[in-house]
Amino acid sequence: MLRLPRLYPILDTATLARCGLEPEEAARAMLEAGARILQLRHKGPFTRRLLEAALQISALCRGRGASFIVNDRADIALLTDAGLHVGQDDLPPAYARRLLGAGRLLGFSTHNAEQLAAALGEPVDYVAFGPIFATGSKLDHDPVVGLAALPQLAAQAHAAGRPLVAIGGITRARALEVLAAGADSVAVIADLYPEPCDAESLRQRVREWLDLLPPTRD
Repeated sequence: MLRLPRLYPILDTATLARCGLEPEEAARAMLEAGARILQLRHKGPFTRRLLEAALQISALCRGRGASFIVNDRADIALLTDAGLHVGQDDLPPAYARRLLGAGRLLGFSTHNAEQLAAALGEPVDYVAFGPIFATGSKLDHDPVVGLAALPQLAAQAHAAGRPLVAIGGITRARALEVLAAGADSVAVIADLYPEPCDAESLRQRVREWLDLLPPTRD
C-alpha cells in the first residue's frame, strides 16, 4: 500500500490570494518546513501565470523529493509532470489513469460510504474522504460525515490496498483523533494558514503540524 505523508498540505489559490502569497512562494515555505507532498487547488480558469507557478512548484517538489499533485486538471498535471486528484464531478478516474499512465499518483475524493466503496474499484492510488468536520474553505461542500464511520471505511480502504486521506475542517486540535480513527493522512487548508500569513509564519505553521503528527504508519 502507498505510504502517504501524514500531512497533506493544500495550496489553495483562493486562500493564498487572501494571504497575499504567490503559490510558488507558499510552496517553497512548506517544502522548507518539511512537507513531503503538496496539492495545488485552483477553482477557475487556469491562466498562463498560474501554469508558470505550477511548473515552478513542480520543480521545487522534485528538488526536495516531494510529490506534487494538481487538483482537477489532468492537462495541467501532464504539463507539469505531476500527479492528479479528481472529484466526483471531474474526469472519471479510469479516463484519468489512461491519460496519466501507470507511474503518476492519482487520488479520488469521496463523501459517503457508497462513493468510497465504488472508488476502491477504480485505478486510483489513494482515496480522500470527507468533509470530516465543517469547513469554510469550500462553500458548496458535501454533508459533514464526522468520525463515527471512519474506522470501518479506513479498514475497507486498507483491505483494498489504498490509504485514506481525511479532509474537511481538520485542525491541529483534532488531527490526532482523525488519525486514531484510521486515516493515514490529513489534508489541510484553513488551519495551515496563520493570520496574518506570510512565508515565515506559514513555514512555522507547517513545522507545528509536522511536530504534532506521528510518523507515517508502516
